[in-house]
Amino acid sequence: MYISSSASASASAILRASRARFSPSVSRTSLLSPPKFTSPSLTNNNQLRSLSFSTAVRSLRRSYPRWSHGLDWRSPSTLRHQIRAVAPVVERFQRKIATMAPEHPFKGIFTSLPKPGGGEFGKFYSLPALNDPRIDKLPYSIRILLESAIRNCDNFQVTKDDVEKIIDWENTSPRQVEIPFKPARVLLQDFTGVPAVVDLASMRDAMGQLGGDSNKINPLVPVDLVIDHSVQVDVARSENAVQANMELEFKRNKERFAFLKWGSTAFQNMLVVPPGSGIVHQVNLEYLGRVVFNTDGVLYPDSVVGTDSHTTMIDGLGVAGWGVGGIEAEATMLGQPMSMVLPGVVGFKLNGKLRNGVTATDLVLTVTQMLRKHGVVGKFVEFYGDGMGELSLADRATIANMSPEYGATMGFFPVDHVTLHYLKLTGRSDETVARIEAYLRANNMFVDYDEPQAERVYSSYLQLDLADVEPCVSGPKRPHDRVPLREMKADWHSCLSNKVGFKGFAVPKEAQDKVAKFSFHGLPAELKHGSVVIAAITSCTNTSNPSVMLGAALVAKKACELGLKVKPWIKTSLAPGSGVVTKYLQKSGLQKYFNEQGFHIVGYGCTTCIGNSGDLDESVASAISENDILAAAVLSGNRNFEGRVHPLTRANYLASPPLVVAYALAGTVDIDFDKEPIGTGKDGKNVYFKDIWPTTEEVAEVVQSSVLPDMFKSTYEAITKGNPMWNELTVPAATSYAWDPNSTYIHDPPYFKNMTLNPPGAHGVKDAYCLLNFGDSITTDHISPAGSIQKDSPTAKYLLERGVDPKDFNSYGSRRGNDEVMARGTFANIRLVNKLLNGEVGPKTVHIPTGEKLFVFDAAMRYKSAGYDTIVLAGAEYGSGSSRDWAAKGPMLLGVKAVIAKSFERIHRSNLVGMGIIPLCFKAGQDADTLGLTGHERYSIDLPSNIGEIRPGQDVTVTTDNGKSFMCTVRFDTEVELAYFNHGGILPYVIRNLMKR
Repeated sequence: MYISSSASASASAILRASRARFSPSVSRTSLLSPPKFTSPSLTNNNQLRSLSFSTAVRSLRRSYPRWSHGLDWRSPSTLRHQIRAVAPVVERFQRKIATMAPEHPFKGIFTSLPKPGGGEFGKFYSLPALNDPRIDKLPYSIRILLESAIRNCDNFQVTKDDVEKIIDWENTSPRQVEIPFKPARVLLQDFTGVPAVVDLASMRDAMGQLGGDSNKINPLVPVDLVIDHSVQVDVARSENAVQANMELEFKRNKERFAFLKWGSTAFQNMLVVPPGSGIVHQVNLEYLGRVVFNTDGVLYPDSVVGTDSHTTMIDGLGVAGWGVGGIEAEATMLGQPMSMVLPGVVGFKLNGKLRNGVTATDLVLTVTQMLRKHGVVGKFVEFYGDGMGELSLADRATIANMSPEYGATMGFFPVDHVTLHYLKLTGRSDETVARIEAYLRANNMFVDYDEPQAERVYSSYLQLDLADVEPCVSGPKRPHDRVPLREMKADWHSCLSNKVGFKGFAVPKEAQDKVAKFSFHGLPAELKHGSVVIAAITSCTNTSNPSVMLGAALVAKKACELGLKVKPWIKTSLAPGSGVVTKYLQKSGLQKYFNEQGFHIVGYGCTTCIGNSGDLDESVASAISENDILAAAVLSGNRNFEGRVHPLTRANYLASPPLVVAYALAGTVDIDFDKEPIGTGKDGKNVYFKDIWPTTEEVAEVVQSSVLPDMFKSTYEAITKGNPMWNELTVPAATSYAWDPNSTYIHDPPYFKNMTLNPPGAHGVKDAYCLLNFGDSITTDHISPAGSIQKDSPTAKYLLERGVDPKDFNSYGSRRGNDEVMARGTFANIRLVNKLLNGEVGPKTVHIPTGEKLFVFDAAMRYKSAGYDTIVLAGAEYGSGSSRDWAAKGPMLLGVKAVIAKSFERIHRSNLVGMGIIPLCFKAGQDADTLGLTGHERYSIDLPSNIGEIRPGQDVTVTTDNGKSFMCTVRFDTEVELAYFNHGGILPYVIRNLMKR
């Protein structure tokens, strides 16, 4: 039989495909690289011919399923015969394709959007033009996924079958079906952005070493990187705090900043917003968010994935966005569609109106508790109802921001008139807002509450009357442990007595009234359990909301007028999310009252909430440590996990900015605001909480008069111009990075060393030791802390050996561009509870063969040097918290091959797969304790070495060396994740894919 050269090449491809398990969903992102297909522009014939074979394979697979007798896709021994049978079909298919006009599968619904005065806004893919009644019942969040699938449909990376799955969401979502999603853009901050750019630079080197074109490593979608996580509160309570902290920030991070500035020139489509500009999510909300894109005349909804879990804040603006790990973001930048399970959507109905004095922070803490209880991990939450009109855009953004805390992929607010008003307020042009409204109305993505509402279908339903929300805080260790303000004192005393846990410290009764007296700069001072030592108005959650920021300033003003003062030993700080906040605080005349209470502006970035709280005064730190005081921090943030805010504040409470000021004035969390005075006024009379609390009307009046559109315009016109320190940074023009082997900040990672074009294949685990044995709610902060580097840690040893002075250690977050630091910082949280240590808390473990107690890094290196694999045992919600790719990269570098847990948080499970680590779930009702596992056993996981024999969600057997055997579910949730695992991770997979193009 004659076989053409093209069919011969196809035969080779079949041979490769058979080894790689060519399933329909894997093929869309397979080793046979997809053609570049942009809509509405059509591909050329050469591109189509490159598509033809893979399409033929898919067609043949539909004709001959795996279980049929037509073709055995897993049997190389019969391939030659099969190739002879396939070749004529391939040739005929190629000839047919060559004569076809290359057309977008949905060109029939590609239509014009006219302007009211003539002309057109652009063209778009019209959902109503599909004339499918199922679309009218879809949640708005799912309609965004549908539009993306239609627009990007090339019948390769995104197929018509994928579009149908989304249209039929009501029936397909309960079945955990897989769909591809191509976000419109990617958002980075510097803690996660530095390692992402490091990986891209290293991938360029790897491409070159493999003989490919290194310039193929280049973002194909817009990438916005905001440097906001590096500022620390070194200087507080000072008029000069902003400048002093920025100078220290640049001194510590000059090398990192120069690296990012190099990246902004070396890579296309990358915008870097310089330090001192604001918090990434507030900048995204006020400036970067497009709502609707207009690219070369094509209109489509804005959507974004970001390397920070609070990317969800943009959902308040009607932009679909959520957090992913850095490795997923890098793949998205390089054109790889995200593989995701079509999510269920929880409909959350809001009715009524907030009571007088109740804030958006109180609301979000209530919503967070409700949704955690309901269970929304891996789901979308979509808000609707009559109460929507009572919530400002900033209030909605506050609720959307804390999606990670309630566990949802996103908390979505569809675009309505409130959204349009906010867009105008923040300086978007009238023409831009008109285009956004016209497009969303035309595509059935706009909610007009003045019109009758079509009934939408949701997976499940919740409802909240806004009038039922009351003032509250959350803590002392988790964001969803809400405490009504009226119960706070009683709850605090319970926490003191309760056994050690999320709501307990196990302080003996006789020690609960301990008083630690000390001298603070010559003044007599004292601390008790519950004394506030940090009070921080910080975090994207609240600093983007003028009502709570100006409300806090009003509390400070009323306190000043009554003669109350914050104790000088409390570290107070104000870190706005953008320069706009400063402008409206100055316009209102309220900043001076903040300053009088010690809440001077310390910088524009993510500070205390990420652990960048800076050192406490030495006298305060000594009083806490020497007397074992349970000191408290109160912050307007979204995270309060143990060891995150500050190593010395074991009790951390999330609260609204006005409550942060109130607790700072009280000086303790051990207070009943309803009954006990906050302090004594200048007239000698007691001052109570009600005396300093502003009314809703007072707040609304100052917001109305002080927050103006020109403030946003003037702030963001200058945002990319930088500051003198940024502008003075000089960087090389080379497109490849010149690695400095002596750098302790930027280091060439080992992921691609000795990489070949052939994937390593799947692997099980044999006789692995247990590195750590955890209980529930181990967060990414426990796995890869972002805060301070302890002076006796393996990381400190590494830095000292390289001449770094302890005062220049900086933080783990700032050193994420160096894998040597981050491997040593893995499981380095000082509050880590590891069952192998029998109650001892700290970043150590037991080396099972010798019984020695070692730092986790040292134990892991001892296992690796002896040739032993390791695993981790864990409870429920493993990996909750930030979307921190180092929480997966670090364990991989330590030699961890699998994590066996009761359940995983969405992003972290995906990150583990992305780094080649096997995530396994115990069967329902089982965990390490019920199975009698101590962690001293050796573990073998019976995972097939042939990727073709593994299925998403299948059960595998785990055995131990003492004869125990149990079943677990493999949490590879999609076929694409299996492909990643087969390649040893997502980034090697992407490189091999690009090499084929």
